[in-house]
Amino acid sequence: MNYLDMNRDSWNQRTAYHLTSQFYDVKGFLAGKNSLQKPELDLLGDVNGKTILHLQCHFGQDSLSLARMGAQVVGVDLADKAIDAARDLNEQLGLSAEFIQCDLFSLPQHLDRQFDIVFTSYGTIGWLPDIAQWAGIVNRYLKPGGRFVFAEFHPVLWMLDNDLDKIVYRYFHSDPIVEQEEGTYTDRSAEIHGTTMSWNHGLAEVIQALIHEKLVLRRFDEYDYSPYDCFSHTVEVGERMWRIKHLDDKIPMMYTLLMEKGG
Repeated sequence: MNYLDMNRDSWNQRTAYHLTSQFYDVKGFLAGKNSLQKPELDLLGDVNGKTILHLQCHFGQDSLSLARMGAQVVGVDLADKAIDAARDLNEQLGLSAEFIQCDLFSLPQHLDRQFDIVFTSYGTIGWLPDIAQWAGIVNRYLKPGGRFVFAEFHPVLWMLDNDLDKIVYRYFHSDPIVEQEEGTYTDRSAEIHGTTMSWNHGLAEVIQALIHEKLVLRRFDEYDYSPYDCFSHTVEVGERMWRIKHLDDKIPMMYTLLMEKGG
């Protein structure tokens, strides 16, 4: 089984639990809650009338939040059950977002247009083995003058074990990280079993890959908190702000990028 099949199976299993979880609060979302977080909202700005491609969109909450804000959105994800759920939510909400189920690197076989904004966020690029190819996809779908908005968990976090106690993985990209999965971040006791394959990507690797595609860096920020309570041993330190209790504010937990394609 290759990495795509393993990871697709993992995310298909997770989707059913995520849809009913307090973490994603689908009921609140359907009632009007915006799922986007402040760091990416600040970078996105006014999206009314903009075309947006959302890469690795899971079951589409952020895509649909953008559509509610007036954007014309296309969401893409590997997991077919997640895309089925996204299409169902889109129909329930009476929105016009589009959703494509495919491997990110095969997207050019399914979509041939460019967008004002390409967006991706939180726990996405670790599932991809080739960041240079990913950056090429970002560039391929941006209009001249378009913006890439990216929010991601910090690669320092992915150096740690699941208990966030020991450094066990390299910061720099190397061999794949193969793990036996039990549960999911919304429910550690969920009956989810299987193998996943992921990769760590350092900041220089990510930024240089985008620069190689001639994107211009407009803003880069690091944060000492997570906007999601999805790690072990967390403590809430503010609205939508969590830190790892025994590490406090000593490590970076996420970062954001705003990049622009030349006109």
